Amino acid sequence: MAKICFIGAGSTVFAKNVLGDCMHVESLRGAQIALLDVDPVRLADSERMVNNLNRTLNSGMTVEAFLAADADKALAGADYAVNAIQVGGYRPCTVTDFEIPKKYGLRQTIGDTLGIGGIFRGLRTIPVLLEYCRIMERVAPNVLLLNYTNPMAMLTGAVLKATGVHGVGLCHSVQVCAPCLCSELDLPADNLRWKIAGINHQGWLLEISRNGDDLYPEIKRRAQLPEYAGRDTVRFELMKRFGYYVTESSEHSSEYVPWFIKSRSPELIEQFHIPLDEYPRRCEEQIRGWAEMRAELTGDAPLKHARSTEYASYIADAVQTGVPFTFGGNVLNTGLVTNLPPRACVEVMCVADRNGVTPTHVGDLPPQCAALNRTSINVQELVIEAALTGRRDHIYHAAMLDPHTAAELTIDEIVSLCDDLIEAHRGWLPEYH
Repeated sequence: MAKICFIGAGSTVFAKNVLGDCMHVESLRGAQIALLDVDPVRLADSERMVNNLNRTLNSGMTVEAFLAADADKALAGADYAVNAIQVGGYRPCTVTDFEIPKKYGLRQTIGDTLGIGGIFRGLRTIPVLLEYCRIMERVAPNVLLLNYTNPMAMLTGAVLKATGVHGVGLCHSVQVCAPCLCSELDLPADNLRWKIAGINHQGWLLEISRNGDDLYPEIKRRAQLPEYAGRDTVRFELMKRFGYYVTESSEHSSEYVPWFIKSRSPELIEQFHIPLDEYPRRCEEQIRGWAEMRAELTGDAPLKHARSTEYASYIADAVQTGVPFTFGGNVLNTGLVTNLPPRACVEVMCVADRNGVTPTHVGDLPPQCAALNRTSINVQELVIEAALTGRRDHIYHAAMLDPHTAAELTIDEIVSLCDDLIEAHRGWLPEYH
C-alpha cells in the first residue's frame, strides 16, 4: 500500500488537484495520505477537503494531517512526497520581492523563477526544502520526491546535488506547450508529435508535427500575421530571433532575458504587451476569492473532481504498476544535454516505471538555444552555491549575472539591492557571511 506525503498541503486547491487525481488511480487505492503544513488553519481546511474527496470518490484512502513539527511522522515510510511549499507566502515575502526592486527602477512580471524575485525566493526556500529532504533520508529512504515549487531548477538542483533523495521537478508548461501553441494560432491540435528540451520555463520546442507533417513553417508564418498581433508577443519574438518556441508564457519569458523590460525604453512594455506586477495582481485576486472558494472546498457537500493532466498521479501509477509513463521532468544533466553544463538542472523527457524516473538523452541543443539557456543556468547555479555555502558574495554574483537585472542596474546598485533584500528578509533567510 503506497504512502503519499503532501508537503505544503495548505495549498488547498493544488492539493485537491494532485490528491484528487491520485484517488482516480486504481494502483493507489487505499493509499495513506499524509498532509503536512506550517499553518494549522490551512492544514485543517485541506484535511476536510481531502476527506470529502476520499468519501465522494470512494478511494478507500486514510488521511492524516501533521504540522511541520511532526514532519518526521508525516514522512515516515513515504513512497512519494509532493512538494508545494511557498516559504514566506505572498505577504510578507513576495511583496518584498517586488516592492524593494521597484525603488531601484527594476520591474518584474512574475518573479518566481529567475530575476531578483526568483533569486530570493530560491534563497529562502532551498534551506527549508533541504531540511525536509534530510528527514526523508532518515525516515523514507526510498521516497520519490515530486517537486512542484518554483524556482524549479534552483530547488530541484539543490536537492539532487546536496542530498541523497531521488526526485524530479515537475512543471505544467511542458505538457501544454505544443497544443496551446497550435490553438492560439488556430491550427488543429490533435495527433501532435513534439520534442522539448532545455531548462525549466525555457525548454525549446525542437520539433512539432501533426500526422507526420512538420508544423513549424506554418507556425512561424502565422505568428507574424497581423491577425495574431498582440498574442504571445515575447515568445513569438524569441521564436523569430532564435528559431524555436519556448515552453513558458510571454509574461514569464519577458523577465528571463534583457531585451523587453527596460526602464529607458518604456514603449517596449506596450509593444510586447508585458504585464508588469502580474503575479501580485493574481495573488490579490486569489485572496479576494478565497473566502467563497474556501466555503465550497471545506463544506459538507460532496466535492467533484475529474482527473487532471498533472503529472504526479501518472508517475505514481507508473511506478506502482510498471506501465511506463513519459513526461517532461527536471533532473541533473548527466550528459543528457551535451552542450549545457554538467550537473545543471535540465528539463528533458523522462520515463517513469518500476525503476523510478529515468531521463532520456537529448544531445546538443541548437547552439543559440543552448547559449540562452546558459545565461539562466549561471544564475541558478550561483543561487544554489549561495544556499549551500552561506556565502553572501554568491548572492551578489547571481544577481549581477541575471540578464534582466544586469541590463537595468549598475554593479553598485545590484549589490545595494541585494543588501536591502537580505535585510528585509531577515528571519526568512539563514545568515550569510
